[in-house]
Amino acid sequence: MGKLRITQTRSSIGQSAKHRGTLRALGLGKIGRTAEHAESPQLAGMLRKVRHLVRVDS
Repeated sequence: MGKLRITQTRSSIGQSAKHRGTLRALGLGKIGRTAEHAESPQLAGMLRKVRHLVRVDS
């Protein structure tokens, strides 16, 4: 399994509490913050929920 680099590109202001919680679980929370995670089905589901707020690089 590879690593994914996830960068927050948009603010969580105005988003639902679930979306803000998902960003926090990903280790994000501020625009421009980056986190690396191993690929997994759980991560794919989290990214699907907040795909409008983040950028994902391989």
